[in-house]
Amino acid sequence: MEKARMVDISEKKDVIRVAKAEGFVRLKKSTVEAIREGNVPKGDVLTIANVAGILAVKKTPEIIPMCHPIPITSVSIEFEILDEGVKAVCTVKSVGKTGVEMEALTGVTAALLTVWDMVKALEKDETGNYPHTAIEYIRVLEKFKG
Repeated sequence: MEKARMVDISEKKDVIRVAKAEGFVRLKKSTVEAIREGNVPKGDVLTIANVAGILAVKKTPEIIPMCHPIPITSVSIEFEILDEGVKAVCTVKSVGKTGVEMEALTGVTAALLTVWDMVKALEKDETGNYPHTAIEYIRVLEKFKG
């Protein structure tokens, strides 16, 4: 069995790299309304989720062992509040030797986890569980190198 190792990217040229990932957190309609109206006890859900996603992008190589630490030149996270929950799209840019899709996936995932954390008191049922809450459809929408 071969040991785990990082891929050697020494010979690759620095180029612009962009990746976009999306995901969705399914929530109760009453929770969605609380987000829309700014009535969530923990505060501004999407502002905090945005900051969490950006921080997660920058920390990706610390939590995914074989990811290279790379210079991140831009991160944006956009949210869409839908009747069934919140959709997030994370776009990451870099100039470097390797892609940024893992950073985009990490950013969108952390943003959605933060939405869940911010609204979990509203999502719990009488037993303290989350029968309606789910993070879904996390995927890379596109990546670009050039």
